[in-house]
Amino acid sequence: MEFFDDLFRYGYLGNAFAAALLSGIACGLVGTYIVCRRMVFLAGGITHASFGGLGLAFWMGGNPILGAMLFALVSSIGIEWAGTRGRIREDSAIGIIWSIGMALGAFFMSLRPGYTSGDLAAYLFGSIITVTDGDIIALAALTALLVLGAALWLRPIMYVAFDRDFARSRGIPTRAVSYGMAAVMALAIVLSIRIMGIVLLISLVTMPVVIANTLFRSFRRIAVAAPVIAVAGNTAGLVLSYEQEVPPGAAIIFTLTVGLIAVKLLTLHRKKPTAAA
Repeated sequence: MEFFDDLFRYGYLGNAFAAALLSGIACGLVGTYIVCRRMVFLAGGITHASFGGLGLAFWMGGNPILGAMLFALVSSIGIEWAGTRGRIREDSAIGIIWSIGMALGAFFMSLRPGYTSGDLAAYLFGSIITVTDGDIIALAALTALLVLGAALWLRPIMYVAFDRDFARSRGIPTRAVSYGMAAVMALAIVLSIRIMGIVLLISLVTMPVVIANTLFRSFRRIAVAAPVIAVAGNTAGLVLSYEQEVPPGAAIIFTLTVGLIAVKLLTLHRKKPTAAA
């Protein structure tokens, strides 16, 4: 394939491939917690809220990913705090932050001198050529932290994801785990924006987990399988994106969708009852 022929020839393509691998592992691990705790809507809210920081950084001439990261961290911790304190319903807080983030992003992007719609599309739908060496280093550090955390604290995190009252009765600091996972979720989402895009990123933290959950019922097995599935989907989608010149985010979601349909059909076939004799 032309992709693999050019992989070591062009630096930007190598960066995109490394980002696809690392973001697959990071989003697969974080997505397991998100889906099991039924926080998919929260992940979507954080993703879209980060667009406000991205637009503000563009307008001020700063690093857009750092701006998005700041907004995502504040949003995720703020939503977790609001839900814990009960001052505002979590779904209401997510909806408010979601819309405000997108509105601020579009507003500041439009104020930027020389603004074009192409600048917006690269971050909404992903772009191979925007992945930098700094993104790879940050993703590698986060992925290493997530793998280490999963190896050491998978069981306490599992308890918090499924039953916070039970986890609290076992002496697990549920509030600290919730805030920590909210921050990690924000970092994983923002660092994957360049490859996936804001609009489609939520699928990368959910679809691999859904596929893994179709095949397995153990939280531990899902936590292992989801990153593997995400990496496979990212790699196949990136190759398709490069060969067909389409946005990588759309190509990755297409491959994951095909995989999900195939797995669902396979499990339905296995569960099909046999005719009575």
